[in-house]
Amino acid sequence: QVQLVESGGGLVQAGGSLRLSCLASGRTFSENAMGWFRQAPGKEREFVAAISWKGGRTYYSDSVKGRFTISRDNAKNTVYLQMNSLKSEDTAVYYCAAGQRPWASSTMSRADFGSWGQGTQVTVSS
Repeated sequence: QVQLVESGGGLVQAGGSLRLSCLASGRTFSENAMGWFRQAPGKEREFVAAISWKGGRTYYSDSVKGRFTISRDNAKNTVYLQMNSLKSEDTAVYYCAAGQRPWASSTMSRADFGSWGQGTQVTVSS
């Protein structure tokens, strides 16, 4: 099983940017898709973005498309989430997740991911 540790969360003003990182341990990192989810207080955990095993395919939720960018560096066992033009509604705990297959898609759900990080808080002040 892959162990995941997120970092990079914090407090930022609306319109600002943050870059989240997720460091993975385990030899299977480069063989599987990776994803980011988020969970706001009182809400379900929702899909944010996913990236295929080589990074050639990326997918985003409609709410972040055009503002967030997911990327990965397999040599560093790390996946990133660059978040620009942040809004107050982006406030949530962000979770990194390791997929159970190499490819990603726009219809990925929590069931498609087998390992999860502990989460990092992102707070956007308006």
